Amino acid sequence: MTAFEVNFDGLVGPTHNYAGLSYGNVASLANKALVSNPKEAALQGLGKMKALSDMGLKQGILAPHERPDLETLRRLGFQGHDIEVLQAALKYSPELLASCSSASSMWTANAATVCPSVDAEDSRVHFTAANLVNKFHRSIEHRTTSRLLRSMFRHEKNFAHHDALPASDSLGDEGAANHTRLCSDYGARGLHVFVYGRSAFDSSQSALAPKRYPARQTLEASLAVARLHQIHRDSCIFVQQNPDVIDAGAFHNDVVAVGNKNVLFYHELAFVKANETVEKIKRLYENLNMTNGDSSPFQPVQVSNQDVSIEDAVKSYLFNSQLISLPSNEMCLVAPQDCKENPRVNDYIQRLVSDKKSPIKKVSFFDLRQSMQNGGGPACLRLRVVLNEEELTNVNPGVILTDKIYDELVQWVEKHYRDRLELKDLADPALVNESRTALDSLTQILKLGSVYPFQINP
Repeated sequence: MTAFEVNFDGLVGPTHNYAGLSYGNVASLANKALVSNPKEAALQGLGKMKALSDMGLKQGILAPHERPDLETLRRLGFQGHDIEVLQAALKYSPELLASCSSASSMWTANAATVCPSVDAEDSRVHFTAANLVNKFHRSIEHRTTSRLLRSMFRHEKNFAHHDALPASDSLGDEGAANHTRLCSDYGARGLHVFVYGRSAFDSSQSALAPKRYPARQTLEASLAVARLHQIHRDSCIFVQQNPDVIDAGAFHNDVVAVGNKNVLFYHELAFVKANETVEKIKRLYENLNMTNGDSSPFQPVQVSNQDVSIEDAVKSYLFNSQLISLPSNEMCLVAPQDCKENPRVNDYIQRLVSDKKSPIKKVSFFDLRQSMQNGGGPACLRLRVVLNEEELTNVNPGVILTDKIYDELVQWVEKHYRDRLELKDLADPALVNESRTALDSLTQILKLGSVYPFQINP
């Protein structure tokens, strides 16, 4: 059966701001306290979604979360009416207010890990919402993420949903940002590459931990997700990210590597013992392909530190590009404008796409500056879901982008979003009402039903 890779992009929320909450994310820290433009951010994201849809790809939308998260602030002891909760949080703990107002759910590469039905023993598509325990502002996301995913993928025959892993640092799970799937074709069995930063229980690996920034994904979390998704054992490999690149600001593997079909595009410093790791991936991929009766070769594309330094890779987000297959079967790199503006990175990209031996034939640049300044590029903004024809027909049609839905969403953003937001504005009670009004309208456009706390417990 024909299968498609559908990109579900996170729609930027009305409270998009620069609070610098993500320690280990160089861009997030560097741009702390800048004035943000939520309207521009949302329109930039929608522009990328529309462009990929126009290229012939299947494109979906993942709605933002309700922010400020007054429910969490109340759980933390701030009491009274909404205005009183906001004012008290601003006065006594502005850091908590900023955390509970973050629009970080826009980066849906962290929303969940997904396994296609062809790779699961029960032949269903599996979703596990990421617990994101390493950062408080993200650890509060998974309940709403789960409700959204269940509203989008409703049919139990086709879709299996798992709660986030227990909220323990030993089971830190950052979702698809540390996972990629290699395959000859989306409908064929694939090899799941799980990348972790550290092992929580194996003391022999303690020397391989980063020294400056935290390793957010644990081996134990990756193993648990693979078990929950019932992935065939010969279809998984677990590899460790190089701790030095984590310390350089590559807080997720998708900052130093991205895969699509039979291509792995990666920095030479991405993994511990990178050459051995990639050779093992190659061997497992080709063994799996022999089982599938397919002879398509694994095509690794290694970028040397001499061509693109790890500093330039982190600054430009070269590897946080999307790697997509066009209907023509040509492979295209969907890169942030920052890559084009970096002379060394742009020079490498132009040489890559003009090389006749390269599997990557095209590049498209997108202005995503509002997201990039918070440390999220094109790949951060999307969750990849492989669906066959039957499964695609059973997805909530309201979350699949069409020209009509795109036009409605642009009008929705223009109507409800501010074009300027400072950190002090997070305590503005009008922002709560604006956000709730916007999200209530959005659930009708996307046919989501009641998924937000203010709708469930008015």
